[in-house]
Amino acid sequence: MKRVVITGMGALTPIGNNINDYWTNLKAGTSGAAEITRFDTSKFKTHFGCELKNFNIDDHIPRSESRKYDRFTSYALIAAEEAVKNANIDFESLNRNKIGVVWGSGNGGIETFTEEMIDYVKRDENPKFNPFFIPKIIADIASGVISMKYGLRGINFTCISACASGTTAIIDAFNYIRWGKANMVITGGSEAPITAAGLGGFNASRALSTNNEEASTASRPFDKTRDGFVVGEGAGALILEEYEHAKARGANIIAEVAGGGMAADAYHLTGTHPEGEGAFLGMNEALEDAGITAKDIDYINMHATSTPIGDQSELIAVERVFGKRENLKLSATKSMTGHLLGAAGAIESIASIMAIQEGVIPPTINTKEVDSDWGDKFDLTLGTAQKHDVRYAMSNTFGFGGHIATAIFKRFE
Repeated sequence: MKRVVITGMGALTPIGNNINDYWTNLKAGTSGAAEITRFDTSKFKTHFGCELKNFNIDDHIPRSESRKYDRFTSYALIAAEEAVKNANIDFESLNRNKIGVVWGSGNGGIETFTEEMIDYVKRDENPKFNPFFIPKIIADIASGVISMKYGLRGINFTCISACASGTTAIIDAFNYIRWGKANMVITGGSEAPITAAGLGGFNASRALSTNNEEASTASRPFDKTRDGFVVGEGAGALILEEYEHAKARGANIIAEVAGGGMAADAYHLTGTHPEGEGAFLGMNEALEDAGITAKDIDYINMHATSTPIGDQSELIAVERVFGKRENLKLSATKSMTGHLLGAAGAIESIASIMAIQEGVIPPTINTKEVDSDWGDKFDLTLGTAQKHDVRYAMSNTFGFGGHIATAIFKRFE
């Protein structure tokens, strides 16, 4: 098995449109939640979300090109471009037959689908669809477009495991490189679900917070008053690279991928197993894959979406794996970014990697009174960031359908 390192990252999030701004605002405990501006939410139960701020696709991609893409694909391209620049890659000097893209998205082009179908009905069901309709809605198109932009002819596919998609993609990219099937992979995830269909659908499933009066603090993981997640949008991209390949081109190595684990709750369409069965299995699988034990983990970036059952089941699973352990820090960065669904694992992996690099744990904000006695069992990094030496960081993501994906990152040594 070959070593796999991270040599570049890119982020497009509700609290920062690049890596530096994202990380700065994470450490500062900045909330990205506010009233939705993209469409009228007055008839919906929820009126707020975590939209991108001070952002215009036209500033990054020419209109002649972006009109072919759904918003989630544009987000993917922009994050990937930052990661490529961050990694200082000269593709002309590399074997592009051995460089691929493994991407993640749970919803794909939901905005395009919604708009086209509304237009279809308004036209008295006259089937005059946009010629780019199908390419815009299919979830695999983001990985294809990234590969076309850079001429990458290696492995290319998209992982769909709902809110675990971004982490699943990272684990798959990691595996292909360590198996010797690729020298480098652009991986991560993107999502653009802040649409009428997205908001209405998640409202109907009772997954979203409806705390419209306290929108900026509605995402409050582990809190007794939590009532659902806050939907977010954006993308995260990572450059994964085989260690010798990275060394040969003089790359700056940020961190190392230590292992990954995937499992299933096999329990419910949208709810997590009450005892965290899938999460327990996924975390243990990741630890085994990394060749370490629970005592080696210094920080867990929790899935913790701020749903009543989900947060509870994850803490139960963490207790089953780690027990009550000193010097283990937990935090829920969705309290700031909201839930980016298929992109969540990507931006949370980046947060975990930055925690390793800087020795800083980003906080869990908005949580005032921790549910049950969990506050006595774990350090949930409430309110403010904490200095903490991090050698190994774990990132959890879970998705509708019972999908579980856990990645472990390691300080490069």
